[in-house]
Amino acid sequence: MKKESILLVVIVLVVGILIGVIFTNARKNVATNTSSAPASAPAVNYQQQIGMLEGIVAKEPGNRNAWVQLGHNYFDSDQPMKAIEAYDKALAINDNDPNVLTDQGVMYRRLGWFDKAIGNFEKANRINPNHQQSLYNLGIVYRYDLQDFPKAIDAWEKFLIVNPGGPGSSQVRAELENLKRQPAVQQTQ
Repeated sequence: MKKESILLVVIVLVVGILIGVIFTNARKNVATNTSSAPASAPAVNYQQQIGMLEGIVAKEPGNRNAWVQLGHNYFDSDQPMKAIEAYDKALAINDNDPNVLTDQGVMYRRLGWFDKAIGNFEKANRINPNHQQSLYNLGIVYRYDLQDFPKAIDAWEKFLIVNPGGPGSSQVRAELENLKRQPAVQQTQ
């Protein structure tokens, strides 16, 4: 491969991952930000929040919202196994939540459990066929982790159907254009 091609692939990979993180965090901020914080809000103390939430779920093991928030705090503090376990508890109470399934799928991916990540993203998409984040992440796993370009193309084309001009759509279009130029993909079409 030419140096320019390798550089392009690395740049696209980095940008794709950044878009995924930004997209996920933006969705979480919209869902959890119920009050306006001052511009100079202090950094989040995840350990303090985790301790508080662990106390809540110890007293109220059926408190689904506390399990979800605990999973989010583990997610944000880069504790994937604990996040997966907390999300499991929330999903045991109600497994019909595409957002929790997707977040848990991201944690599975972080651990390299790609089959479990795919399973979560696909289930999230079955629950809500318009769930953009699950389609986006499905494409990421197929493209970057499994190098299954046709499946990545399929996931991202579905993403663009439900999100033709929204966040991440221009990045996905660029990814698709790049993928469709790959020799392995051209042979299967």
